[in-house]
Amino acid sequence: MTAKDFIELNQIELQLNMDIKETKKNIIQAGHKAVEELIKVAKEAIVTDSEDDLTADKLKNAAASKKLAIFDAFEILNRIQEEEDLLNNKPKEVEKQAFKGFAEGRSK
Repeated sequence: MTAKDFIELNQIELQLNMDIKETKKNIIQAGHKAVEELIKVAKEAIVTDSEDDLTADKLKNAAASKKLAIFDAFEILNRIQEEEDLLNNKPKEVEKQAFKGFAEGRSK
């Protein structure tokens, strides 16, 4: 491998890394838009004036849908934060685990 080939290979590698970073930034933007849509779903009223007779099953399904939207939004936000930290070269925070004995680990 000549020096020229080595330099060209490094330039291609740098370009690929930049493309990956731009793609990740685009995915992060799409994630923010998805969270906004999930927030809209969570804010919608379950009971509206036009629906007088809602069965318990329909209310339960609507509440479950809202709960799922909220949890999905938080999960997306957490992943966005992790990816932004990786893009900005921030070290991942490691949780310090305390020593637990057998009984302490099993008790709940």
